[in-house]
Amino acid sequence: MIRVVIFLLLVGALALGVSWLADRPGDVAITWAGYQIETSVMVMIVAITIIAVATTILWSFLRAVIRSPHEVMQFWNRRRGRHGFLAISRGLIAIGAGDARAARKHAEIANRLAPDEPLALLLGAQTAQMSGDRAAAEQSFRAMAARKDTKLIGLRGLFIEARRHGDMNAARLFAEEAAANSPALGWAGEAVLQYRCASGDFEGAFDVLKRNHKSGAIGRDAFHRQRAVLITAQALALEDSDRDRARVLALEAAKLAPHLVPAVALAARFLAESEELRKGTRMIEKAWRVNPHPDLAEAFSGLRLADSARERLARVQHLAEIKPGHIESGLAVARAAMAAREFTVAREALAPFLSQPTRRVALLMAQIEGSDRGDEGRAREWMSRALSARRDPVWTADGFISDHWLPMSPVSGRLDAFEWKVPLAELSNESSPATNEVENPDLAETKAAPNADIVDVSSERAARDKDETIPMATSLQTQQTEPDEKAAPRKPKPHTKSSPRIVEPVIPLAHIPDDPGPEPEGEPEPLPESMQAGWRRRFE
Repeated sequence: MIRVVIFLLLVGALALGVSWLADRPGDVAITWAGYQIETSVMVMIVAITIIAVATTILWSFLRAVIRSPHEVMQFWNRRRGRHGFLAISRGLIAIGAGDARAARKHAEIANRLAPDEPLALLLGAQTAQMSGDRAAAEQSFRAMAARKDTKLIGLRGLFIEARRHGDMNAARLFAEEAAANSPALGWAGEAVLQYRCASGDFEGAFDVLKRNHKSGAIGRDAFHRQRAVLITAQALALEDSDRDRARVLALEAAKLAPHLVPAVALAARFLAESEELRKGTRMIEKAWRVNPHPDLAEAFSGLRLADSARERLARVQHLAEIKPGHIESGLAVARAAMAAREFTVAREALAPFLSQPTRRVALLMAQIEGSDRGDEGRAREWMSRALSARRDPVWTADGFISDHWLPMSPVSGRLDAFEWKVPLAELSNESSPATNEVENPDLAETKAAPNADIVDVSSERAARDKDETIPMATSLQTQQTEPDEKAAPRKPKPHTKSSPRIVEPVIPLAHIPDDPGPEPEGEPEPLPESMQAGWRRRFE
């Protein structure tokens, strides 16, 4: 409505102006080159308007003729660009769908129509990876690394290809270059940290960790946790050679991460040597509330070195009251009670777990039967049940099972990768569906891969302490040949570090093309065998 009013006002003003000029015609005389033109003001204004419009039209036509070659070229370039981006879009969709043939076709079109586009280079690299052409993929990533706008994604791709070829030195150089160009780049900072840790360069690892925290790649809590893990690793390495330095480091690690079991257990041992009972007690109780663990129970029972076995039992019973009903509380009390020859207390501690015993529970019951009543038959029965019982939690990371904690995974190099849990590969055979759902909710919708392998290279956790040693170990061989009416155990397979046991994982190990973006959450890239062996030797 407002526009209509404004239009009417303008038309009225124009009509008023024309009327005003018509009432005052006036005369205009032009003399030029012997010619004289006389006319009214109204006619002169109309003539000037016509000349201006004609001049504008003529200039526009001439300008269009002059610029026509450039406009035609721009038209064809825009057309090629639209077709190129369409090819890139379709190629990326084909890669996501796993159609290598269509992806290769669209990559060729994109490379022909838009060879300098970053997405065209990425499409070509991913198509080469999907087709298994590593050389072409590496060439594409090198082309991207040479450009300023695609440098980081090119370094990421080269890093992935170097790790796939097992060239860890090149992978480390690419990661360090990416971290230097962009300190906030998470994958680069994490990779550099892993390589520093794998080489035993703790000081360099601390520097990288500080840089990652300062750049915002990791948060404050993660920074303290990873720093505590590194300090604990350094303290364990110095425990036998420089105990004073190891004590300082262990206490610092326990302060940074009060729930980190290896740090708290090591710090408690040093506190026991200096007779700081109260401090060690508070430290272990705080960690036990969150992470009940056999190492914490062992350190707690030995806080006062001169205590008798009964005094140690009383202390462990106090610790167990913090987490009543937890299996680690029952096992800790049972071990302390057996050392104090209080077999009734040991039986009562294990009673809630006898309906579905784990291997450690069954082995302790066998020892109780043999030591208390001398009942060889009952002892053999419990040892037979131990062979087929559910597995106990162990230190595990990336399918690697260790009988002691390690600061990083020997498989993938991830820092703080070890967790105290039941090995995932055993859940499908030894646990009920409800147990699987509790341990890993993602397993409910995951189909097992029967042909994939995962290696278990550790010894049984149940035999880690002398307190758990079964005095009648020779009966293991006897019960294999003598049938038992109450139990029909399967024959145990050899299980040593030199002869790893192969089990089937629950999660299928699917291989997908690498995208030089965030790390995929699938199968981790393994470290070299020499690096894995070095880590195992350092902490064994």
